[in-house]
Amino acid sequence: MKPLKNNVSTQAHRLALWLAPLALLSLLAGPVFAEDFCQSGHDAYGDDEQVRVEAGHAVHWREKYGIVTADPNAWVRFKVLGFNDFHGQLSSGRRVNNRPVGGAAVLASYLKSAAASARNGAIVVHAGDHVGATPPVSALLQDEPSISFLNRLANDECDRDDLMNAKCNIVGTLGNHEFDEGVSEMMRLIKGGNHVKGPFLEKDYRGANFPYVNANVVDVNSGEPILPPYVVKRIRGMPVAFIGAVLKETPTIVTPSGVAGVAFLDEAAAINHYAQQLKHKGVRAIVVALHQGARQNVYDGATQSNAHNVSGAIVDIVKQLDDEIDIVVSGHAHSFTNTLLENNNGKKILVTQAFSSSTAFADIDVAIDPATRDIVEKSAIIVTTYADAGPGLAPDTEVSKLVGEAEAVVAPLVNQLVAYVANDITRTESQAGESSLGNLIADAQRAAMNTDFAFMNPGGIRADIAAGELTWGELFTVQPFGNDLVRMELSGAQIVQLLNQQWQGQAFARILKTSGLVYTWDNARPVGDRIVDVKKVNGDPLNLAINYSVTVNSFMATGGDNFTVLLQGKNRVVGPVDLDALIAYVQSLAQPFSAQIEGRIVRIN
Repeated sequence: MKPLKNNVSTQAHRLALWLAPLALLSLLAGPVFAEDFCQSGHDAYGDDEQVRVEAGHAVHWREKYGIVTADPNAWVRFKVLGFNDFHGQLSSGRRVNNRPVGGAAVLASYLKSAAASARNGAIVVHAGDHVGATPPVSALLQDEPSISFLNRLANDECDRDDLMNAKCNIVGTLGNHEFDEGVSEMMRLIKGGNHVKGPFLEKDYRGANFPYVNANVVDVNSGEPILPPYVVKRIRGMPVAFIGAVLKETPTIVTPSGVAGVAFLDEAAAINHYAQQLKHKGVRAIVVALHQGARQNVYDGATQSNAHNVSGAIVDIVKQLDDEIDIVVSGHAHSFTNTLLENNNGKKILVTQAFSSSTAFADIDVAIDPATRDIVEKSAIIVTTYADAGPGLAPDTEVSKLVGEAEAVVAPLVNQLVAYVANDITRTESQAGESSLGNLIADAQRAAMNTDFAFMNPGGIRADIAAGELTWGELFTVQPFGNDLVRMELSGAQIVQLLNQQWQGQAFARILKTSGLVYTWDNARPVGDRIVDVKKVNGDPLNLAINYSVTVNSFMATGGDNFTVLLQGKNRVVGPVDLDALIAYVQSLAQPFSAQIEGRIVRIN
């Protein structure tokens, strides 16, 4: 990353000196905006460096002479509407508190209703993982409908030929799943162009008509960001910047091919770098869209000032953020966050996260003081998008039409009947970390490759299986990544090391789902030495000195989720796609089939 260059000429400097007295008089007379230093019709935050310098001086003079608009009636009020981890949830069907919730059309209705209630409109911000790990209605169409959904939320100012338009009402950033199919495919989704298997719903897919921003993903050769690091919006003339970032650990949770050619910088350092550039331009109101998250006790209503058991990687990131940062719209943890976290200087920064998959959004009220052009008030409510109440009763018609078209295209494959399920088979874990669905998938993978053991990462299991008829589409939603199965050989000692890596280098424990063995772990023991005992299912102890055959998916086989010992596996053989193995396995079982938690994993303490 290169710092902003100062290209102010001597002539421009003289002009600045000439303008200074006029600017000071204007300040004493009333609010001054960056636009006041521009010719009519020109963008205040374009290439004119002099405009940037003058805008910064305007703020400096206000602070120096103590010119403050303390009257809340003069504040400029608007909303930021944040959501995260949409994961292509175009269709309805999810439930919260046993009530229907979400789907793109319902989410759109809520967002439009909230924007309509805002005094000066709203900016909709998504904090990454909008695509990737998606159900077939999106995935089978290369996630293009999920981008098209956001295009339908965009106002008339959003234009593919003018993505940085200050009046466009949508901003997006990258999550780790945007990299699932590599940088080239991610950029195609954003910038347009037909996929090799396309066209799909659009004859000529044109990409997003709103900006994607990211400050900390850079090209490994040039060191420059692969996307604009930020975009500046204007609310009644007030500049508001939106900086994007994604967790720096993305390479550990994406296959190496997915992040080839790019590097991930420290989140706080990258954000702060551009926050200072923005301050130099006179932009004091800054919102961050950050794909990294926290977990917090859930509560209803507006932001409460006291943090409620907030934990997660984002806490340390916020501590390091510049004082210019006001709000962080976060994601990644698929959880609830609505709190004020302090940075190292005691500045309180509002942090939100609205669960995932269209089931909620953050309704953030913001106020800017025109005198300082800084955010002076911020508060949020995490709103559940119930489909049986309020805006959910009238799903957005245009988005409903888009979803219906996508569903119709994929229906012949998605609706194929595969098997019958006797009982719900879920990802819900025992205290030890075992789940009935994890057992089923691990058994399927072990059977497909005929190995001693199999291990399945929990992050690769994306949905539950309900009792009754089981379709191809439902199984695809459970395992949407299309990972190959990989057979390899590991020693008994390496298997113990693999199990210990469930806690090493992880933001939270990633308890592997197993087949062919039973093991015990002790939470009181130190990380790296928590495995107490490992046995084969017949009760024989694991022999640390001999080799065993093991099945994992291709993501894990390349060291994904920090299971680096798998890189040492020998005699590798690539097998079928994980979804195909699961389909074949459930069809081989007596119908209706079932799966349970069996005590394969035992926890002490």
